Amino acid sequence: MPIHDHTPTVLGRSFVWGGLIIGVLFIALLYTHGFGLWAPKAKPEPAPALVKQGEKITVPENSPLRSRLTVMPVVTQPVSDRLVLPAVVESDPARTALVLPPLSGRVVQLKVALGDRVKAGQVVAVIDSPDLGQAYDDNDKAADTYALTKKTLERQQEQLKLGAAATRDVDQAQSDFNQATAEYTRTKARLQAIGAPLDAHERARVLTVTAPVSGSVTSLQIAQDNMINDPTQPLMTVADLNSIWVTAMVAEKDVGAVSRQEEAEVTLSAYPDRTLHGKVLFVSDVLEPDSRRDKIRIAFANSDYALKPNMFATVTLRAPAQLRIVVPTSALLMNNDRTSVFVATAPWTFERRTVDPDLEEGNTVAINSGLQPGDQVVVKGGILLND
Repeated sequence: MPIHDHTPTVLGRSFVWGGLIIGVLFIALLYTHGFGLWAPKAKPEPAPALVKQGEKITVPENSPLRSRLTVMPVVTQPVSDRLVLPAVVESDPARTALVLPPLSGRVVQLKVALGDRVKAGQVVAVIDSPDLGQAYDDNDKAADTYALTKKTLERQQEQLKLGAAATRDVDQAQSDFNQATAEYTRTKARLQAIGAPLDAHERARVLTVTAPVSGSVTSLQIAQDNMINDPTQPLMTVADLNSIWVTAMVAEKDVGAVSRQEEAEVTLSAYPDRTLHGKVLFVSDVLEPDSRRDKIRIAFANSDYALKPNMFATVTLRAPAQLRIVVPTSALLMNNDRTSVFVATAPWTFERRTVDPDLEEGNTVAINSGLQPGDQVVVKGGILLND
């Protein structure tokens, strides 16, 4: 039997097993230690944009907020306190007249319409009035009695000179004449009071109603052929609108801030680009019981009739200017029901401060309390610091 040498085969198997063992060990080494050499490194956490420490907020050096915040010192400047009031245009009561019929009767002619402009003394209506006829009859009787008693008195005086009359008769004639004179004077005065001419012919004895003042017919309560039974009821209203009043209502809490001769600015909804300047001429001594407001009035010339009664208006009153702290409106932030700003207490360190804003003038606002001159406030980007 031949003899075979198996040495190479044993050695080969040894190398194979040894390689497998080394491979397994290498893989285990890589698994436990080596993979970390190629694993990506963890990125560091970014720096915070701001840091809150109690009431203070700090913006770190590398924070992107620094480029978005604008800090400015507060300034003081003259500011006039302003009171804005609702108002309405009214006719001047001293230039407004109610046209009343002196007597009852029927309107036979109505010579004006609502909105017409009339002159003082112009006939606006004609009334057929039985009461006017009675007034003329009373005047005619009084005139006749006056003439008769005058002749009687003259006759008695002549007879007394001749000794043909007694003194008693002359005295009686004088008394009758005095009474007739008084009655005739009364009837003439009555006709004059109702605007009736004394020498009117009987057929022309109708009552003419005239305008007491020049102006516009702002209301009309009658029509032609209407019966007038109550002379105390006005036929129409005539208002002189060449001078007009703007009446504003002042809240009770602001009454002490208003006085006569105070400068006033008036704007109207009808003319938004027009501002009227005047002075307060009237401040009521009595509050309106229903609204608890006080009335003030400013008068304006109105020759062009541009201001019309019942127009809505806004009255602005300004007090003398005083130095006030002023900040841009962009600095104000609403925090619940409060208004606040961020104040720099150190470089890039801020704290919220509640303020009391008052008057807003364009892009700025006056501050009543909460800030001091020299304070540094965030005027832009403050919302980024907000909670």
